[in-house]
Amino acid sequence: MAAVFLVMLYEYSPLFYISVVSLCFVITAAMVLGWFGFDVPVILRSSDETDSVLPVPEKRMVQVTNPFSLEMGMSGLASVTEGVSLHPCCLEPCVLSCYWGCGVYALQGALQTHQHCPIKLSTPQLFQEALHFKYHYCQKFNINGDNKEDFHTKMPEDLGITDFGLLPRECYPLVALLTLSQPEARDTYNIVASVTVLHVPDDKYRLSARILFQYLLTAQGNMYELKPLFMSAESRGFLGVTDPVPEVLAEAQELQTEKEELAGVEDEEWSGEGNSRDCVVCQNAPVNRVLLPCRHACVCDGCVDRFQHCPICRAFVLESFTLQAPEDQDEVEEE
Repeated sequence: MAAVFLVMLYEYSPLFYISVVSLCFVITAAMVLGWFGFDVPVILRSSDETDSVLPVPEKRMVQVTNPFSLEMGMSGLASVTEGVSLHPCCLEPCVLSCYWGCGVYALQGALQTHQHCPIKLSTPQLFQEALHFKYHYCQKFNINGDNKEDFHTKMPEDLGITDFGLLPRECYPLVALLTLSQPEARDTYNIVASVTVLHVPDDKYRLSARILFQYLLTAQGNMYELKPLFMSAESRGFLGVTDPVPEVLAEAQELQTEKEELAGVEDEEWSGEGNSRDCVVCQNAPVNRVLLPCRHACVCDGCVDRFQHCPICRAFVLESFTLQAPEDQDEVEEE
């Protein structure tokens, strides 16, 4: 029908009118696509539409002091038969409990117990009872507040365990629990325990050793999942991310009840003109906003409301939160 109309228009009208009708058709189609939520090329958008982008809502974050930090040790290769080195760093004396072959459903049940039962998992004994002792071996270490050494945990050879079977598995290779050893310290800190799920390679699954999940348990029965931020390597030191025991901003997450594949998340780095500490958009102000859900830290406070898509990965931005308060930024600039 449209083709017949254009042919008749070409036969009975000058070429100028055909061009005008075609241009109107393109503009009308672009407006209709924009109304229905489809992306429209920037060249077809008016300046009023660009200026009327809705501001990205700022997510309300809770700043708490995290007394626990746990990283993979740098000494030796990790495996189920040879063990693994862990590097804890705590503000107070604490206990590191290593549970080898901890059941997936047992761990999920223990975390749900902490959330929904009046008894909170603030000690290794309570955590073991919540697990219903569904693990192969447990090893504990007492750690001082100024600890700077690695702790090597390993299953006894007489257990005869060299792997945890083929996928899908019913147990995690290693679950590390950090709890405060002094009762008075548990009343001082809102966070009472840190649960770290680690993958340790064996002959059946050779994925390199890495941290899969980290959860912080609070005295009120809440659970926060620690997730990495994707930012430039030079920005980490500037924002205080390299501090082993920082005051963290934890995003509350509901625990998933379905089993997930073992997969690690690597930090991203990107290059661009100017200083990597600066906003990737204006290259003038320091990076101070984290975009959600992609977790890219790449824009400043002034540019965050100008985009609905992340400048790095083009993911749709739902929320954002601030890395540093304005007064903290002024102190850093003065230094």
